[in-house]
Amino acid sequence: MIGEHPYVKWAIRVIENYVKYGKIIEPDELVPKELLERRAGAFVTLHRVDGSLRGCIGTYLPTKPNLALEIRDNAIAAATQDPRFPPVTPDELGKIVVHVDILSSPERIKDISVLDPKKYGVIVAKGWKKGLLLPDIEGVDTVEEQLRIAKLKAGIPEWDRDVEIYRFTVERYK
Repeated sequence: MIGEHPYVKWAIRVIENYVKYGKIIEPDELVPKELLERRAGAFVTLHRVDGSLRGCIGTYLPTKPNLALEIRDNAIAAATQDPRFPPVTPDELGKIVVHVDILSSPERIKDISVLDPKKYGVIVAKGWKKGLLLPDIEGVDTVEEQLRIAKLKAGIPEWDRDVEIYRFTVERYK
């Protein structure tokens, strides 16, 4: 697996231990201290070396006691539970690039003019339906396209304008 940043190295170590040995590892002295002291939502995205998506799972709000555990559980889920893909196999491990995105707290917005698909991710919500799209996704160049995809993910009709919209930024690590 490929990745250089310490957060990404932690995600890779987690995925390799789970895929090869079925083992869920605990944070240790190799995990950056700030991951143990911080809480935030996090997404782990896996791409094949050709750039195609291989898995992506995350949380937009913290669900674990610290970011190390948030990344760990989302890394395992991205590798094994993304419903769009079969679980990652040991043979694939050397052919996957890992990205970790740490999300800011979502901010509700009233006017889409404050959105920018390169800078902000979006969450659209209507009742219990929610759809999220990370920022700076290849091929998503307009706010309208970003909102359309987020609505599609949420199961909200594209024409429905009666939705809550939130924006967030990410710290992206590759």
